Formats: sequence, C-alpha cells, structure tokens
Amino acid sequence: MGNVNPQILNSVEAMQQSTMTSSVIKQSGAGKAYQSVSQSTAIAVQDAADNLRNISNMGAVAMGVAISQMLATGEVDKYAPILAQANEMISNSADNFKTIGENANSVLSQFSTGE
Repeated sequence: MGNVNPQILNSVEAMQQSTMTSSVIKQSGAGKAYQSVSQSTAIAVQDAADNLRNISNMGAVAMGVAISQMLATGEVDKYAPILAQANEMISNSADNFKTIGENANSVLSQFSTGE
C-alpha cells in the first residue's frame, strides 16, 4: 500500500476504530434485535387479525344459515342456540386478538431500540 496517501489510510483507520467500539456494536445489536422482535410481533398480530376475520366470516355464515332456517321452518328455539354460539365464537376471537396484541406490545417493550 505504498502508493496510498497516508492521510487516507489514517482516515480509514480512524473510521474503523470509531465504528468498532463496544458501545457502537452493542447499540447496533440492540437495534437489530428490536427490529427482529418487532417484525415477529407484527406477524403475530397480523395472524391474529386474519384469524379474527376468518372466525367473523364463519360466524356470519352460521348466523345467516340459522336465520334462514328459522324463517323457513319457524323453529326459533331450535336455531337460536346457533346464533348465540356464533356470537360467542366471534367475541372469543376478538378477545384473543386483543390479548395477542397486548402480549406482543409487552414483549416488544422489553427490548431496547438501540438508542
């Protein structure tokens, strides 16, 4: 490296030393960990949202069929429990979504952003 200007070499060496300090490495590692956990919790919440949407759709279909049968047969007592069960299924799914969101937030809040 005899042809390289010594000032350039000194600048490169100073830059390497400043970016390889333990505090910079720790900060960078914490930031990467936070990003990874953030992405994982976002996926968990998205999966819970997808589940809630699917359960809501199934519940709506079950309710529609039950109401249709009520109207067709006049047997309200026979199909009313289906409506209640479908409502409970949707409500439980909404509760699960909330719990997953709160737990994801709790997990994420335990990680340093690296700042």
